[in-house]
Amino acid sequence: MGLMFWWLLPLAVVAAAAVGVAAFRAGTRGSARRRPAAHADRLTLLPEYQAAVRRYRRWLAIAGLACASLLVSSAVAAARPVDVTTIRPEQHNRDIMLCLDASGSMSSADAAVVEAYAELARKFDGERIGLAIFDSTAIQVFPLTDDYDYVQEQLQQARDAFDGKPGSSGFLDGTWSGRGSSLIGDGLASCLNSFPSPDTADGGAPSAPQRSRSVVLATDNLLSGEPIMTLAEAAQLAAGRSVRVYALNPADLDYGAGAGQPGAQLRSAAESTSGAYYALDNPDAIAGIVSAVEETETAAIKGAPRAVVSDEPAVPLAAALVSGLVLCTALWRLRI
Repeated sequence: MGLMFWWLLPLAVVAAAAVGVAAFRAGTRGSARRRPAAHADRLTLLPEYQAAVRRYRRWLAIAGLACASLLVSSAVAAARPVDVTTIRPEQHNRDIMLCLDASGSMSSADAAVVEAYAELARKFDGERIGLAIFDSTAIQVFPLTDDYDYVQEQLQQARDAFDGKPGSSGFLDGTWSGRGSSLIGDGLASCLNSFPSPDTADGGAPSAPQRSRSVVLATDNLLSGEPIMTLAEAAQLAAGRSVRVYALNPADLDYGAGAGQPGAQLRSAAESTSGAYYALDNPDAIAGIVSAVEETETAAIKGAPRAVVSDEPAVPLAAALVSGLVLCTALWRLRI
């Protein structure tokens, strides 16, 4: 237990002493103006008078003590008693990259995908989340972070851009600098590179324990161009890095049962990483991804030590309240 504004106590003592000296001087001057009365002892020797004087002095002492207690407790409360403890907050050891295909074939669905991402982010607590978008090339919108207000702010900007709101046209700058369009394999590989190295933490120090990694890949898997890495190769890279891929397909259409169809390829790639495949309009998609990601946690990470200051005003305020009530009672009995 400590006092945040401890310097208020010496000031209160000085103020109380000044008031006491002033009251004493005023009382002394009042005594000089008193005049003796003849035969007053006939009154003061009466038992009833002496009992009344004792009661008066007793209540006067109680009033004095209550006043002193009120002043002390009020001064302590004003000095703000606090309890300072050191904690190490527990963080979840999960990293989640949101990986969005921003190609032309996805233009009508990207706003809905971002809304799904925002809902997904609201379901998590303590996980680090990042966002990357790609077409012929990939750009990172924001890195892995557990600042959820910032995440929602960035996702709102993404929604504005995909809805065509004024002033947001530059959101997709940098995604068209390569050849072709909708290079899904290259986009997924770029998202995988957004994770920190599995051997070191962000600052270069050894990491322990290992964080689980997941990618939520939103794409219709309609390839247009020659990628450096195919979707299957990127999925193999993800599996080698222990990254699970959860696919969201806004164009989950019935192209037939062939393994070469876009939806079937995307499902196969996601499931090869121990991930899952969902249609965007599947009501179980968000809950399924959240449940699957939460199952990947193997241990919790202790955060950096943090000092927590907690106000503890209950005792001095309660003492001030009781003292005030006693003082009021004493003054009433003294008829002051």
